[in-house]
Amino acid sequence: MPIELFGFSIGKKEQKNVKVQTFAEAEYEDGALSVASGGVYGTYVDTEGAIKSESELINRYRDMGLQAEVENAIDDIVNEAIVSSKDKPVVRINVDNLNVSEPIRDKIRLEFKSISKLLDLQNLGSDVFKRWYIDGRVYYHVIVDENNLEKGIHELRILDPRKIKKIREKKKEKQPDGKTKTSVLEYYVYNQKGIYQSQGQVIGTAFTSAASGLKISPDSIVYTHSGLMNATRSLVLSYLHKAIKPLNQLRMIEDSLVIYRISRAPERRIFYVDVGNLPKLKAEQYMRDLMTRYKNKLVYDANTGEVRDDRKHMSMLEDYWMPRREGGRGTEISTLPGGSNLGDIEDVLYFQKKLYKSLGVPISRLESEANYTIGRATEISRDEVKFTRFVNKLQSRFSLMFDEIMERQLTLKGIMSREDWKNVKNEIFYEFENDSHFAEIKHNELFQDRLNILRDLQDYAGKYFSHEYIRKHILMMTDDEVKTNDEQMQKELDDPRFSGEEEMQFNSVEVDTNNKQDINEDIDKKIEEKFEVAKKENEIKDKVNDILFSVLEDDEKFVS
Repeated sequence: MPIELFGFSIGKKEQKNVKVQTFAEAEYEDGALSVASGGVYGTYVDTEGAIKSESELINRYRDMGLQAEVENAIDDIVNEAIVSSKDKPVVRINVDNLNVSEPIRDKIRLEFKSISKLLDLQNLGSDVFKRWYIDGRVYYHVIVDENNLEKGIHELRILDPRKIKKIREKKKEKQPDGKTKTSVLEYYVYNQKGIYQSQGQVIGTAFTSAASGLKISPDSIVYTHSGLMNATRSLVLSYLHKAIKPLNQLRMIEDSLVIYRISRAPERRIFYVDVGNLPKLKAEQYMRDLMTRYKNKLVYDANTGEVRDDRKHMSMLEDYWMPRREGGRGTEISTLPGGSNLGDIEDVLYFQKKLYKSLGVPISRLESEANYTIGRATEISRDEVKFTRFVNKLQSRFSLMFDEIMERQLTLKGIMSREDWKNVKNEIFYEFENDSHFAEIKHNELFQDRLNILRDLQDYAGKYFSHEYIRKHILMMTDDEVKTNDEQMQKELDDPRFSGEEEMQFNSVEVDTNNKQDINEDIDKKIEEKFEVAKKENEIKDKVNDILFSVLEDDEKFVS
């Protein structure tokens, strides 16, 4: 079976006799841009709308990640999904269900450890996950040594998703029998300056664009996205996309409240000035004279915190000057009260809760005064249960990146072919380190229920149910756990600490079990030695007591 990787094919190709037909075109939910091949020399792509929108969305997602409320929610999600520990790996690979030999399993575990070191999951795992969660996608360039491909992956270099795009080129050819054959060619286009195709245009079947880039083989790129698509299934979205509207609404409400409080907080003075029958110009001059006379003298400096006398400026927020003609009530000064509901922030709290709901984070985590409680799993709120399942879904989606990397690593090192990997990858699982108190409580309660069932099955074990069946289906133990448990129990049978015998052991005496007389003599000898040691200890205790009594008597005589 040949190995096809990085554009090369090693080995003899097999003839594939499988031939299937369908009238429906395959749908690809990876956000790749589908184009039709043309007769123009070079690699040109028309990406007028999709890539530009995608780049703008990524920039918007990153701006959202800098907002305080969104950042706190993202931190809660990342901290639950990626747990770093000093003595445990962030992610472990589980190959218990893999139907291969044990040496192959060991090689797969070893290669996953090397992949974890290349990604530096122990130190940068949370950063990689956070980047994938915010952008909605992550790209890695697989770097290998062309002279030593069997050494595997040399480096995994992360790429900016705004500078790379997956392209799916479809080419239709007419067959002699009149049927049309469609072939699909996939590759990536990378541009160091970024892919912003604002000048792209379509000319017939040829695609031209001002932003051409480097054409890269799909084997050289590891691409994992969020799995969320837009309505037309052509654009990959981030998990932050549904929080765009609630975040904008929250910001608008907060800004409007700040403006309202600044403008309505102070009480304003209203001056009704009687100008009598003065002409308009003289009335205005009279008003300005009064305004100058009643200018605010004391001004609070917000920069230094001082109150100083400043007659140059007049606060228009506090005073209103209204002329009043003859026949009115004369000159009058009154006050306009400030806003009455300045402390009402229920609308702000509403949009904060709406934002947290859109991000999938429990509302209880919004309140900093909420206590961290540990109780029974039945007492855990429904929001926490949904949040745990949401994090598990994110971990499963993020694990697809490990599948892509492991496929290339195992193929390069010749451990298994790509076809073999596709057949067995669904039997491989990735276990993330978890410190969720809810998961621990749930595990303890399930284990307690299993022990209760095990206690009820004692009379039926070996009669209706085998011990192996009880271990695997009641206690839910894997093959490795069964094997390890048997080895540990065998060791404990030989260990006197767990054998249940009396404390007095004579393990240091080597006896021949075939000679009872020698056994009795050795036991008697050991007992005599024990008595001699005890006798000497008692003599030493008596001597020490005599010395202490004599010292006490001397002290009493000295005091008297």
